[in-house]
Amino acid sequence: MSTAIEFNNISKQYRLGLVSTKTLSHDLNRWWTTNIRGKEDPYLKIGEVNDRSTKGESDYVWALKDIDFKVEQGDVLGIIGKNGAGKSTLLKILSKVTAPTTGTIRAAGRIASLLEVGTGFHPEMTGRENIFMNGAIMGMTKREIAAKLDEIVDFSGVERYLDTPAKRYSSGMTVRLGFAIAAHLEPEILVVDEVLAVGDAEFQKKAIGKMQDVSKGEGRTVLFVSHNMASMQQLCTKGMLLENGMIKTTGEMKDVISFYQHRTTEIQALDIAKRTDRQGNGDLKVIDYQIKDENGYEVSNIVMGSCVIIEVYLLRRVGYTTTNLNITVGINDEFGKRIIVMSTLYTPISINFENDIIRIQFKVKKMPLNIGTYGMAFYIADNINLLDWIDNAGFITIDEGDFYNTGKVNRKGLGLFLVDYDVTQN
Repeated sequence: MSTAIEFNNISKQYRLGLVSTKTLSHDLNRWWTTNIRGKEDPYLKIGEVNDRSTKGESDYVWALKDIDFKVEQGDVLGIIGKNGAGKSTLLKILSKVTAPTTGTIRAAGRIASLLEVGTGFHPEMTGRENIFMNGAIMGMTKREIAAKLDEIVDFSGVERYLDTPAKRYSSGMTVRLGFAIAAHLEPEILVVDEVLAVGDAEFQKKAIGKMQDVSKGEGRTVLFVSHNMASMQQLCTKGMLLENGMIKTTGEMKDVISFYQHRTTEIQALDIAKRTDRQGNGDLKVIDYQIKDENGYEVSNIVMGSCVIIEVYLLRRVGYTTTNLNITVGINDEFGKRIIVMSTLYTPISINFENDIIRIQFKVKKMPLNIGTYGMAFYIADNINLLDWIDNAGFITIDEGDFYNTGKVNRKGLGLFLVDYDVTQN
């Protein structure tokens, strides 16, 4: 099997908040060293890895660092990692949206990319005109594009708006047409970022099916970035985990996902008050949480269908108060997808700011989740600022039980949620 893509020592450096070095002396030094003396850029020797959760000592960061790997023809490579890990930067370099600071990429064949909503679309041109423009950019003739036109339009489902300027399209319509163009103009390499999440469930299923056809049936190569682990496991044959701009592991997709989940579990086990992988200004900060039963006793596991109390402890920065506070608890499935949200947006309460430690309780009268261990997330914001946001904050474990009070214990695998219902005959 031949190599479709080869990344050789790819790195990408940015200076935070600035274009170029933004100082005349640095710019002259870079120009003199690289162009006249023919030596390495001196600013490549400084900088830190791109850990977005911590404040670094340097203004220079490596969004990607020393990326070396190959993708074989016909592989479907899933690239995973938390936000800021470098996934989108890697795809943008491959798609020539931006250039690497160091290293080279070799790609065998045409590349079609769908990186952001509206990528490659001219807003003043109609959908039809954008199809022909995108095809021309890929090196196709007008006749070749015309032969694919009906297939593209049918797949996208935007026939009624085909001769409407793209600026009138909704984000969903734009993604539909963009993906249809990228997938049907016969690229050797298809690059798809998280944008498919913008489409509805029916289109996401359709798009994943098309990517499977492109890779398995037509032998083309697909690079796919998504936070939906279920889709990644279904679609991808190979996987790569990025962490702080560097490759953490590669291998079979299921093994990479398992490694990622284990890494997440290790992080969740850390003291939440000391966690640095969080966002927000810290005016209110989650420092602890407890899972309790209906009697107020702290427990490690909850029986399905029973009452559960999630108690969240917030540390208040001296002097901070607000009249508009959003405190949210999220519960995620095993793939990190949010499945339950409980928020003071929907059940407003009045917060007392007299004490430095604020205790908030969320009470679920009858836990609807089936057997399993689920991740938790906390989000705190006022009407102006994000105060604290920490994902993979901890666990909640649900044990088997007699949810329906019938003497029958529900089993794992028979649905994610348990629902109170009645059966009658009319």
